[in-house]
Amino acid sequence: MHIATRDLKDHLSEYLKRVQAGEEITITSHGKPVAKLSPPDAVNAPRPDPLANVAWIRQPTRQRQPGERFGLPPDQRIVMTPGPTMSEIVLQDRE
Repeated sequence: MHIATRDLKDHLSEYLKRVQAGEEITITSHGKPVAKLSPPDAVNAPRPDPLANVAWIRQPTRQRQPGERFGLPPDQRIVMTPGPTMSEIVLQDRE
């Protein structure tokens, strides 16, 4: 189904009910398609990674474990130790 933007604005709730029922609606402006309304299940389809084919970006080789940071293995995690904070160190250095 194709509808004009003005018609969509005037009857939005009616068209949303139709989309909830499973209908897909194409919205037009001056007769040209500009957007689509579709049920959520169709929208949640997996999208291709836009950076997958960029040569200068290295893709991850594995899934990181929870708590793992900066690509370090779990036995080399960064642990905060007691002592001055970085902002305190900078302030001391400025004196």
